[in-house]
Amino acid sequence: MSHFLALMAACAVLSAQPALKPGRKYTSVERLAPERLAAVRAAREALQKNRKSLPPVGVYQDFPSVLHVHAEDAPHTLGKRAEVLAAAKAVGIKAVFWGDHGGPKPESWEGMRDGVLFIPGAENGGQHELIHKSPAPGARFHSHVEGQMDASPEGWDGMEIYNRHPDAEDDTDLLAYLKAAAASPAKLAELAKLQQQYPDELFGAGCDYWPEIFARWDRILTARPFAGIGANDAHQNNVIGKVVLDPYAVAFRNTVTHILSREFTAAALLTSLRAGRAFVSHDWLADPSGFAFFAVNSLGVYEMGDTIPMAGGTRIVGRAPVAAHWKIFHNGKIVLEKTADTVTHTAAEPGAYRAEAWLEIDGEERPWIYSNAIRLERPNLFTMALPSPKLDEGVEAAKDLEYASGAADEAVKHKLDVYHRAHAAKAPVLFFVHGGAWVRGDRSQYPFLGNLFAKEGYVVVIPSYRLAPKNPHPAQIEDVAAAFAWTVKNVAQYGGDPSRIFLAGHSAGGHLVALLANNEAWLKPHGLSSSAIRGVVSMSGVPNIVSLAAAGDSRVFGKDPEVLRGASPLQHVRGGLPPYLVTYCQWDYLALPQQAEEFHAALRTAGVPVTLFYTQTENHISEMTNLAKPGEGTTFAAILRFLKGLQ
Repeated sequence: MSHFLALMAACAVLSAQPALKPGRKYTSVERLAPERLAAVRAAREALQKNRKSLPPVGVYQDFPSVLHVHAEDAPHTLGKRAEVLAAAKAVGIKAVFWGDHGGPKPESWEGMRDGVLFIPGAENGGQHELIHKSPAPGARFHSHVEGQMDASPEGWDGMEIYNRHPDAEDDTDLLAYLKAAAASPAKLAELAKLQQQYPDELFGAGCDYWPEIFARWDRILTARPFAGIGANDAHQNNVIGKVVLDPYAVAFRNTVTHILSREFTAAALLTSLRAGRAFVSHDWLADPSGFAFFAVNSLGVYEMGDTIPMAGGTRIVGRAPVAAHWKIFHNGKIVLEKTADTVTHTAAEPGAYRAEAWLEIDGEERPWIYSNAIRLERPNLFTMALPSPKLDEGVEAAKDLEYASGAADEAVKHKLDVYHRAHAAKAPVLFFVHGGAWVRGDRSQYPFLGNLFAKEGYVVVIPSYRLAPKNPHPAQIEDVAAAFAWTVKNVAQYGGDPSRIFLAGHSAGGHLVALLANNEAWLKPHGLSSSAIRGVVSMSGVPNIVSLAAAGDSRVFGKDPEVLRGASPLQHVRGGLPPYLVTYCQWDYLALPQQAEEFHAALRTAGVPVTLFYTQTENHISEMTNLAKPGEGTTFAAILRFLKGLQ
């Protein structure tokens, strides 16, 4: 029992703590009673039975990781690397971050081993340093903060918001119980039986919540971003007689840091940790897969670790696969407390927002998940404004050209604008359809786009179209088809080549151009087919209207399943379609990243030439308003590469 007995000395110098921490009904020793352990097991099984399968929210994957794992720094850990690997695979851990005292040893594992990524690290003087070689730097986290509350946060990337050590060191009753068990063969036999029957419940009996640690974290978060991580601190050395209380698998299930990352590499995981793109979970209580803590506004969806502008009624949302007792904090103060699987808080003030999710287990509330923070700031209205409508010298615009006839009150929407260079001849054509959720928007907002591509040698056609809900589907696609037919017949008058017409659209416009290309039913009335389309650019489009309607939005397309399928470009994917560029961005609207991935996969499977492009540090709106931003990694550069590659 080396580890627990060694901690006895530390208990004498610890300051007095409350008898029971928040949420508790029982002491740790009381939790070890067989009936208590059985009740906890039953509660866990009920949660597993009732949990929901939830789709991802944003652009990241969840990589369950264990941090601060000891491997080669003491006799009891020597040669245990294979056991660590086996436990990680059994539990579903994707990354193991070592935390050897005195620094990683040369023989410590590093890199990928049988599907598990090992990353070297060290624990030195209150510092948990995660090490990575070029090109990404390492990360430094303040460890064992319970004993160093006055340490300055400067120079750190974050702190451990949970570690097993303070629980063990503070619980003198549990330590006395374990010491007595070690001295009694009968008690030791009873403990061994309980450990075999209830390994997770037994180890979790000592888990606690430390308000002091979270209060310190909140104080720092009010001033600057500061990531919170969970220290697994696994040694596999909590041994009473021959009873191992902390097998690696049990310890790994107990405390997991779920890292949200787009790539499964050491550099990407460390970048996410430094940004606070992670949450800490006691996975043994309930599988947290599908947990999300994010902010939604008119600009896009943002996740943990993001600093976002407050715009369009910013809402803070917490979502879990089972109902939990949520606590949402703003600058350290609870602003929402509710039991549900999903909670929403409308944010009225800037600052740091974070969440905790607690579970009712055997009459107690036990902490389950701690999110990292989302930081809200007042928006910069200048940077969010539309680009200037002024045209460059040499670019001309022919405006308000009628492409279809109809009711007098619809005439303004049955017009289009054409942008082109003076004296253009046989130039490629970009037919662009605006977004606005099919209910708003107009061609008059897009002179900047016409100017941008006209300077690159394109004749740019931008139509308006009738809007819902006054004019529900199929009014929008009917108008887009009519405007496209007008373009085929008339664009040569403005220097365009009707045999080289590319479609492009953003958001709802991305849906409409994809539907026009994929479902020829809308082209046939005009005597056209998809062969008249050289290529398609769908920017943050909505290829699956069936999913949109399932989310409860029926303003545009109604609820008829057949209509919804017919309006979904995804349902009309087939071989022989024109080449595609499908784009999405880091802070896109809900479900759009997943729809882009799904659409890309379907097109590839059908043999359609398709490129998928992801833009960092843009939201759904800035993806368009920042289109002219220079750089090879921009959406504009990706569009130009695509268009020029097909000319």
